Amino acid sequence: MQTIIHEFQKELEEHILPFWLNLQDQEFGVHYGSVNYNLVVDKKAPKGGIAVARYLWTFSSAYRVLGDETYLKCAKQAYDFYIKFVLDPEGSGALWLVDYQGKVLDDRKHIYAQAFGIYALSEYYRATQDEEALKHALKLYNIIESIGFNTGNNAYKEEFTRQWVEASNEMLSENGVMAQITYNTHLHILEAYTNLYRVWPDKGLRGRIENLLELFYQKIYNPITGYFKVFFNDRWEEIIDLKSFGHDIEASWLLDEALKVLGNTEEKYQKWILEIAKNIQQSALKSDGSLVNECEKGVNDDTKIWWVHCEAIIGFYNAYEHTLDETFLESIKKVWKFVKVHLIDSRQGGEWLYSVDPQDKPIVREIVEPWKCPYHNSRFCLEIIERVGRNGSH
Repeated sequence: MQTIIHEFQKELEEHILPFWLNLQDQEFGVHYGSVNYNLVVDKKAPKGGIAVARYLWTFSSAYRVLGDETYLKCAKQAYDFYIKFVLDPEGSGALWLVDYQGKVLDDRKHIYAQAFGIYALSEYYRATQDEEALKHALKLYNIIESIGFNTGNNAYKEEFTRQWVEASNEMLSENGVMAQITYNTHLHILEAYTNLYRVWPDKGLRGRIENLLELFYQKIYNPITGYFKVFFNDRWEEIIDLKSFGHDIEASWLLDEALKVLGNTEEKYQKWILEIAKNIQQSALKSDGSLVNECEKGVNDDTKIWWVHCEAIIGFYNAYEHTLDETFLESIKKVWKFVKVHLIDSRQGGEWLYSVDPQDKPIVREIVEPWKCPYHNSRFCLEIIERVGRNGSH
């Protein structure tokens, strides 16, 4: 395993982070918003609010874990852009999309995007102790709780206009349905609140995390199938038979992170998170190390997507830490072998491909766009580096 961990660190420090450092927009801030499949940079491409937050999280975390001042400078540049342009200069909360100069292009506000703001700002605070960053994170937290939470059905809302009028969930509904409640938004609120609690262990925040854990356990998880439900109406009723394997393995370790920061060792939760990881290992991991993307109405989508494999590596390592079950390490080795051969872009100036098809042929998609950023692939490297550093070598 030590060999692979060194490979993760090398991939992070010599490939992933340099790619994004080279993409910095020195004139207008943060990074250029688009690199097409042929590796052509569009310096005037829009910049997604979520992508900016994820870029800020990445370089804040990289600096905190690795200590390179270059990463701190990059994080500071991203922070300045986020505060000045992504946070609504005429109101409150984070905007969906701005142009390359920071002018508003899409002024919708999504709770998912507010959550990523909290995740990024709290990580920047962890790295720098900049009190202003924590204040901005707390403002977003208060928006989510005061505007974005429905006490009637104990669920977080989704999409709003710039003036915080609730709107239909165009941004995070897929697969031909319009969802009023989503697994995805709740997962990333939990992720954000967990990171915020690390730096602001407030009693009220603790209660919100505990409520989210129970929502996942009671409402979102299906104990009969062993998977999480994805899209719901406003009564928490599932509106499509859909399983998202990447989100499930990601949830297995994000739920565990929340439990850890709370100091919660309840047996029902500990057993549950391992069941989730084992289920994905047995049902979604293929013999070649690739993972099935999702299953809709019993039909698998065998497209192999970059982020799913990143989350699998963390999820399997997290399960290994709990069990010392060597099969989880073997699964990591298989996934990493597939990633190296098929998803890491070996072209000069490339980073990672978005996806390959079921025959492992690259799918022509942008290398950088609002949903393709350094968050997933840098995070699995940083997570494993940190965990191995805490636990000693495995």
